[in-house]
Amino acid sequence: MSDPDGSIDQRIGDRLRALRARHGFTLDDLAARAAVSRAMLSRIERGDSSPTAQLLGKVCAGLGITLSELFADEPEPSPVRRRRDQSAWRDPASGYIRRNVSPSGTGTTVSISEVELPPGARVAFDSLQLRGADQHIWVFDGVLELAIGDDRHRLDAGDCIHMDFARPVTFLNPGRRPVRYAVVIGRRGLAG
Repeated sequence: MSDPDGSIDQRIGDRLRALRARHGFTLDDLAARAAVSRAMLSRIERGDSSPTAQLLGKVCAGLGITLSELFADEPEPSPVRRRRDQSAWRDPASGYIRRNVSPSGTGTTVSISEVELPPGARVAFDSLQLRGADQHIWVFDGVLELAIGDDRHRLDAGDCIHMDFARPVTFLNPGRRPVRYAVVIGRRGLAG
């Protein structure tokens, strides 16, 4: 979901509305499942809000999907996805940039995203409770501090950690330069 014409909020809203309809949820259903107000969901779907990563994480949890699945484009299937065609989104609260790397429409159960977290930025997600899904975080550049429930981890360039979606997680860049890392999500038995 790149934003060449400034319509990213509307594109997120359209995608959210389509996913909600695909699941057969009303706004009230999704609001209850996501612990987000109906009014906020309506604003997001209309493109009247620039939702944060944390808010989108809650909505995704209510839909039983990952952020990668929310941001997945649906172009013609291809085994190759060029960098120029990879969708990117910037979190308005933290400034983090999430780029979907994986080719869409291949039927694979794995998705890969590249994230750049600015210096001093922090992003927190409540536990998503996604069954059959887990993720690896692989740091390319910089230092990433993770709080996964009560566990604390410091990851340097080249380090990788595995986690499920059962506990709250906070990503923090304690450094003075951006940290870049990959998020590799696997969904057992589900097309992603």
